[in-house]
Parts: sequence; structure tokens; C-alpha cells
Amino acid sequence: MTEETNNNQLSEKRKIFHSVVFPLFLLFLMFSVRLIESLELYNFYWLGIKPLTLQGIPGILTMPFKHADWGHFFNNAPSFLVLSVALFYFYRPIGYKVFFTIYFLAGFWLWLLARDAWHVGASGLIYGLASFLFISGINRRHIPLMAISMLVVFLYGGMVWGIFPMPQFKNHSWEGHYWGMLAGIVAAIIYKNDGPQKPKHQWEETEDLNDEEPYWQQTSGEKP
Repeated sequence: MTEETNNNQLSEKRKIFHSVVFPLFLLFLMFSVRLIESLELYNFYWLGIKPLTLQGIPGILTMPFKHADWGHFFNNAPSFLVLSVALFYFYRPIGYKVFFTIYFLAGFWLWLLARDAWHVGASGLIYGLASFLFISGINRRHIPLMAISMLVVFLYGGMVWGIFPMPQFKNHSWEGHYWGMLAGIVAAIIYKNDGPQKPKHQWEETEDLNDEEPYWQQTSGEKP
């Protein structure tokens, strides 16, 4: 095994580690809040967002850590982990920018435009991550990223119904889902030219170089 191979393996291990550690830390905080509520029979409802109220503003930051019950937590936890790890692994150079753009946009829009109720849970963040991974992969036209887009559709395509105020979702914050999805789309547009891109072929690079040169330098070397 060559030194270059060892270095590549070490680099890949570091990449995986950095992709996993932050999502796991956030998931640990979510679990801890739910566990304390369960053991102490207490409801941290004030960690959520109550639209257009002063007491609801901190929820823009704390809402994802508060879940209604264990069922709510375990419904969100796997999706959050999978999607956030995918973001930080495949979009590592811009992962944190994208994550916090979705985080704060989704929370602020929910505080500004939602029903008068306490909105809790990480669902909006999950919808934002899913929509970013889908839209960004399609926009970049890079096969590995497009494959992630298709995987998101396969695994989470049914989530799209959650953005509508349907009767079966009356106890869910469909507004949180809606604004989260929109925040992910906006983030995909904002950062479309940043982070991983489709590699250029040699002939494309040659064309770009020629396009930057005046015509007379590309041919005879003399100005006509």
C-alpha cells in the first residue's frame, strides 16, 4: 500500500468523521431535551416558535430541539441524521453555510407567517435539507450529486404532501414543512456556484481559454 493510498484513506476517514460529528451532536441535544421532559414530566413548549410574539422569537434557534413526544422525535431523528450527514459529506466546503441558512430562514419565516400556536420539532429543517439536496444536485448536473437527488426523491419524496394543510396533518406544523422546503430551495439558489461542481472536460477548458483571448491572438497573432 503506497503512501498516497494511505493519505487518501486518512483524508476519507476525516471527511466522514467531520460529516457525522456535528449532526450527531445536534441529535444528542434533541434526545436530551426529550429525555428530560419525559423523566421530569415537564413540557419545554417555550422552546418552540409562537408566531409574531416576543416569547416565540428564541424558538427560531431552539425549535428543532423540542419534540412533542417520543414518536415525534423518532420520526424525525433518522431523516435528520441521514440528510444532514449527506449535506456535510457531499457539500463539505459549504455545508455549514447551507445548514444555517436553512435553519434561520425556515425559523424566521415560520415565526413571521404561521398559525397562532406553538410550533415544535426539526421537521422544517429536515424538509429544508431534503429540498436543498434535491435541487442542488439537479442544478449542478454532476452525476454523484444527481444520484443523491434521486435517492432523496426515492426515500423522502412522499414528504411533499406534508407542506399542504390537509386534514390528516392538522396536528402537524405544515407551515414549518412548507417554509423549511422553501428555505432549502433558496439555499440551493444562493450557493449554486459554490462548493462541488461538475468537472470540466479538457475540451471545455480549452474553449473557455480561447473565449477569453482576442480573435487575432487565436489565429495569426496579428491584429486585423
